[in-house]
Amino acid sequence: MEGLKLSHMHGVEVKTRDGLTQLCYLSLPVEADPHETGRPLRPLPMVLSVHGGPWYRDEWGLNQAVQLFTNRGYAVLQCNYRGSTGFGRRFHIAGYGEWAGKMHDDLIDAVKWAIEQKIAIANKVAIEGGSYGGYAALVGLSFTPDVFACAVDEVGPSNLLTLLETIPAYWRPAFNSDTKRIGGDPRTEEGKKALLAKSPITFVNKIVKPLLIAQGANDPRVNRKGSDQIVDALKKNHISVTYLVYTNEGHGFLRPENRMSYHALVEKFLKKCLGGRAEPMTNEIEASSVQILAYALNTTTG
Repeated sequence: MEGLKLSHMHGVEVKTRDGLTQLCYLSLPVEADPHETGRPLRPLPMVLSVHGGPWYRDEWGLNQAVQLFTNRGYAVLQCNYRGSTGFGRRFHIAGYGEWAGKMHDDLIDAVKWAIEQKIAIANKVAIEGGSYGGYAALVGLSFTPDVFACAVDEVGPSNLLTLLETIPAYWRPAFNSDTKRIGGDPRTEEGKKALLAKSPITFVNKIVKPLLIAQGANDPRVNRKGSDQIVDALKKNHISVTYLVYTNEGHGFLRPENRMSYHALVEKFLKKCLGGRAEPMTNEIEASSVQILAYALNTTTG
């Protein structure tokens, strides 16, 4: 609809604990930042949205998912953690081998900054993302279980050993480079141990907060096997998990009807976890290819 005001995206610099500077983008609900100062009238529940890649970056500009989150009452923080591209070679290679290490520390530092700046409510911060961002969400709950209230993982790898053992053929030419950047070579016993030490599946017993996992059944990059593994482990531990599998999708959800049902289920999940708004659901599930293989929320009401 025309004439509706969108949230403003503010560029902010956040220092890491070891002295690097990460460029982040903060977006706030329109009603919480009426003068577009980049500071809410009061602390808000917040979504830390982590970009994929991780050899990629967030940019300033219109982001539909961010606008959805702010419309539902959440502050949204997106950070270009070390390893992100576009900030020079030194910043990029600082992420080599730092999956679940300093790359995750950068995200935790950003959350602490948002709390100190009275942007975020400390016990109402969710972490979400796709691909590497989904992995970061899983790391958030398994490596730092006290920081986040809940997490949303879209096509993220839970097991880095499985990830590298099931890569598509078109990734093969970059395999040696990928093992260096991730920090483990599955062809050696030492490398296997290093990969498992960075894998959320290894620390699944530390996950105690609600988790939503969404997977494409035909994903050639992040094999469904990894998501099945962690969901099965969570079920055995009686941990709240919602597992969505889209039968006609791959690495990410492209079909409009699937995107609609995914976002409807995510906002319902976040409402239960953070207390924001959500529109009543109608036929979003029936119109999509989603199979809800595990659920910890009632999908029949608003």
